[in-house]
Amino acid sequence: MRMLGVVVVIFIAAPLLIVVPMSFSSARSLQFPPPGYWLGYYQAYFTDLTWLRPTWNSIVIATATMVLTMVLVVPATFALVRHRFAGKSIADLMMLMPLAVPHIVMAVGYYSFLGEYRLVHTHIGVVLAHTCLSVPIAFLVLSANLKGFDRTLERAAQSLGASPIKTFIHVTLPILRPGLVISALFAFVQSFDETVVAIFISGRNAETLPRKMFDSIRQEADPVIAVISTLLFAAVLLALLAPAGWKGIRSRLRARTPPTAITTGR
Repeated sequence: MRMLGVVVVIFIAAPLLIVVPMSFSSARSLQFPPPGYWLGYYQAYFTDLTWLRPTWNSIVIATATMVLTMVLVVPATFALVRHRFAGKSIADLMMLMPLAVPHIVMAVGYYSFLGEYRLVHTHIGVVLAHTCLSVPIAFLVLSANLKGFDRTLERAAQSLGASPIKTFIHVTLPILRPGLVISALFAFVQSFDETVVAIFISGRNAETLPRKMFDSIRQEADPVIAVISTLLFAAVLLALLAPAGWKGIRSRLRARTPPTAITTGR
């Protein structure tokens, strides 16, 4: 099993061993091994609006998709998990339907539907389409957390006089916070990484970074693609290491803080 785990890690890390060196390559196209090394393509990325604009569009669209997804998913999850009503099984099926349908089929449907309202090639149109794709993932994560929630904590708070709103804010929300954060992150990543629907919906006005990368590698194989891949990997690695680093800093600060003197009166 240990050898199998090593093989899996090597299989996952192998592309990085190729992409990262190519981001520093001096070749005019994607070439491995690189004939030389320089930082010219990093400078090209950070100074070229044709790359920076899609990056900003992706961040804006992914953030809006994350917010809209959570606004829809949180009440829907509470309703489907905690309540019984007619058509509940159909509602559950509809929430998960985008996972079963190929993205190319969804993209054609979105293009036809959003085109009637002139939302194609707009930020709003891409946000609406990406939200439909992000809802099932966020719903699965949050519903799993909610099903394992101990409702006796809420009943105890209400028996002590807390209103339903205060109970949700001070009891339910803190316990479900990890699930909410993970759901939001999945919605953000789903939107930021999505390509097929963006090709149909985004257009030039709302071009996303994945679409720009797809068009670039199809037309000219610009080495800037390796730069973006390296930066995205670094961002993910930093996001994974940040919680552990923060815990380490907090533990060091607590270790350096002298214990509070406790005085007792006789």
